[in-house]
Amino acid sequence: MSETRFHSVKDLPSARLLGTGTPMCAGCGGLQALHQIYDQLGGRSVFVNAAGCMTLLSVYPFTPFRGSWLYTAMASAPAGAQGVRDALDILIAQGRMAPEEDLQVVALTGDGSAYGMGLSATSGAIERGLDFLYIVYDNEGYGNTGQQTSPATPHGARTATCRGPGGFAGEKKDLFAIWCAHKPAYAATLVGAEPLDLARKVETALSIKGPRLLLALAPCPTGWDFDPRRTVEIGKLAVKTGLWPLKEYREGRVVHTKPTVRRVPVERYLETQGRFRHLFEPTRRDELIAAIQARVDAYWEAVAP
Repeated sequence: MSETRFHSVKDLPSARLLGTGTPMCAGCGGLQALHQIYDQLGGRSVFVNAAGCMTLLSVYPFTPFRGSWLYTAMASAPAGAQGVRDALDILIAQGRMAPEEDLQVVALTGDGSAYGMGLSATSGAIERGLDFLYIVYDNEGYGNTGQQTSPATPHGARTATCRGPGGFAGEKKDLFAIWCAHKPAYAATLVGAEPLDLARKVETALSIKGPRLLLALAPCPTGWDFDPRRTVEIGKLAVKTGLWPLKEYREGRVVHTKPTVRRVPVERYLETQGRFRHLFEPTRRDELIAAIQARVDAYWEAVAP
């Protein structure tokens, strides 16, 4: 019986190549943002990945990254990042690693970990002043297990666990505000559909030490129910409607990097996705659409200069 050896992930017969040589969902907004972040981050990095969609990027013993990869449980990425950062600091202090060989420690999580299961560990890491970059791909649900409701699910969206006529009755947690309350070194929201804004924020984050958040909206074709070809369009609509404000926190101040003074009505965004189809058919739910619009309007009125 002959033995087949695979020397790289590209040799795997099941792989659908999307630029990383790794099987991922077509049109993944999280992967779109991560591609752009990694273009600037480069290989001198250690990714500490919490269980989630991006876990599929690493099929032992291969990853598409030029640096290192550590897989952790969903709640443990910041704790894992602390251990890696401490180990690197000890090696440098003992002279066993040259300072110029130091690595950027990166936590990579989905919204289930960042907004929910891993929030306690994240809070502790920020309070300790841990020097790490925290990347969140926010697809507003537990996408890797069927798009169940997460703490990031928006009001009115239908998920695998909220199938009622009005969708999810709760509110999306404000993770950006939670980070800002901890006074980190830096925090920013971004989306792959706005690459210039994203690139500038990554450049800023990499120039600073301390706890840094890059919170990326991740349009999800499978979980949100839309054609993968519309990922960029939907990402841009999230910004144009004001539903996903692009902003950053630094030195105690929040600045909106792409203010939406003339906003597009939110229904333009909602009608692109099957998870909001119940708002339009078989009977249009004007009260729910108006409630979502009112939340957006209230936000921008509150932050207006």
